[in-house]
Amino acid sequence: MPFLEGAVSQKDYLSPSYINLLNPKYIEIDNMYYSTLIITNYFREQSDLILKSLIDANINLNISIFYEKQDTYKTIRDLTYHIGNVSVDLKESNQNRQDIDIAAFTYNDAKYIRKEMQVDGEELYFLYIYVTTFSNDLKELEYLLNKLEGLLQGKGMQSKRAYFRQEPAFLTSLPIMENSKLLKEAAKRNILTSGLVATYPFISSAVFDEEGILIGTNIYNNSLVFVDRYDSNKYKNANICIFGTSGAGKSFYTKLLVLRNRILGIEQYIIDPDREYGNLCSSLDGTLLKIGPSSNTYINVFDIREESVEEDEQGYLANKIGKLNGFFNLIFGNLNEEEKAILEEKIIELYAKKGITFDDKTLYKKNLEKISIKPVFKDTHDMPILEDFYELLGESEKTKKFQIKLIPFVKGSLKYFNNYTNIELKNLLIVADVYELGEDNLKYGMWVCIDLFWDRIKKDRKIKKAIYMDEIWRLIGVTSNKEVASFIYKIFKTIRKYGGSSVAITQDISDLFSLENGTYGKSILNNSEIKTFFSLEEENIKVLEKYTNLSEKEKIEIKSLKRGECLMFIGNEHILTKIEAADFEANLINGGANSEKNINSNR
Repeated sequence: MPFLEGAVSQKDYLSPSYINLLNPKYIEIDNMYYSTLIITNYFREQSDLILKSLIDANINLNISIFYEKQDTYKTIRDLTYHIGNVSVDLKESNQNRQDIDIAAFTYNDAKYIRKEMQVDGEELYFLYIYVTTFSNDLKELEYLLNKLEGLLQGKGMQSKRAYFRQEPAFLTSLPIMENSKLLKEAAKRNILTSGLVATYPFISSAVFDEEGILIGTNIYNNSLVFVDRYDSNKYKNANICIFGTSGAGKSFYTKLLVLRNRILGIEQYIIDPDREYGNLCSSLDGTLLKIGPSSNTYINVFDIREESVEEDEQGYLANKIGKLNGFFNLIFGNLNEEEKAILEEKIIELYAKKGITFDDKTLYKKNLEKISIKPVFKDTHDMPILEDFYELLGESEKTKKFQIKLIPFVKGSLKYFNNYTNIELKNLLIVADVYELGEDNLKYGMWVCIDLFWDRIKKDRKIKKAIYMDEIWRLIGVTSNKEVASFIYKIFKTIRKYGGSSVAITQDISDLFSLENGTYGKSILNNSEIKTFFSLEEENIKVLEKYTNLSEKEKIEIKSLKRGECLMFIGNEHILTKIEAADFEANLINGGANSEKNINSNR
């Protein structure tokens, strides 16, 4: 209210409404009870992270660790003095056997510490660890304390409750670095540098890229996972592989990536074989390109686009012939060298009839007005179409067998491939819907769209972009061929230099590695800096472990993942992640249905 302005400081807003210090067993702050355990002793030898079991227990707790480095010169001097005194005592001692054993014990410890500091360059620290748990219910607080004490004992640590010292103990858990003298004598233990490893608190990998987008939360410690796949200083490339069974959550995750990258203004191109991205495309004002019997949008497979060759480079026709070899291999099957040579000769002849040769200047329209303006690149109507190629193949007996196989594409059920391109694609989000092509013909539509998108990706290296290839196994699996698979592999290997990211999505892992003994599947996997594994069946896990460094534990985890949970390989980090989406994001992804229902159904 206006009359309170200036009367209430920022400190007042942050301060609790009350603090109750009357009970020696806990401290009460705003209906929340806090109690602290002081770690007083440890196993002499630690081979594991001593705090791992606490963090994995999913208990409300704050862990405070203080290290105090000691002066090396003074420590060695004091140790030498102590060793000398104890040595004399041991020689002259007439005490009982127990006292002698204790003296010998400390004597050997002191000699060991001095040796480590003098010979191996170790440093000596004082270590203090406090564990604070909290609850709004006193019975639950007692239960949590008992559980923590059991976990600590299981790791060889002794603890005591901070009775009558709850206030300074609570302060250790605040970010003010206050370690009271009232606590230090009870908690102090010495430790060498090598022993500090056992106290490392971050037992699960964490990724938090400054410019990244939110992926979800780390299942182990609930830390946020932010990934900037375009960070070339941190990652070798921006490519992603997404594997998972049907219903595991990979489609929801992919759409979430598309949505969040769209907000950042990143160009995105999606191959959609299952008609899953149409609603999202509409919600984000993207361009939907449909290829199929009922569509009225077409792409000319013979188009040579200006952006297909980078500025200051040459070889438009040679570049196009290489791509067409892959496409016609899909139609004609694997060709021998003689057949390839014959087809290439016919392709060159086909373009020559349109006035296009290996001279790049023939790709530009003649300037009839003879005025000094930038030359205009030829468009789709200046290019041949499949029917022209069909007629040309019929002119020779050697190529009539190829002509026959083109009949469906020119006169039959696939004649929508026999058209000039009639779409202008300038949107930041373009979805190619190839659902109507069916199982047998899907690979043709996928190839044509990827060829188009790849040319657009190469247009400007400064712009971030991504291409998503759903059911990629159709292009690099056993139903494909080496030329097409090589083209896809080339995209994954070189897209980084164009500022791009390739995303491979599939549930058929065995098919992904079925061509050429898995050569292309392995190459794409190895050229993806980010790998995301949703729940997989046992047989798929066995295939995957041949090509990745999955541990035994990770293989078990992948098999038991719930919907919306995944194991992510991000660079060198392996993180179990739960995909997180806001209600409005789930609404957009699922086409506007009830958001809560959508989140549950997609996870």
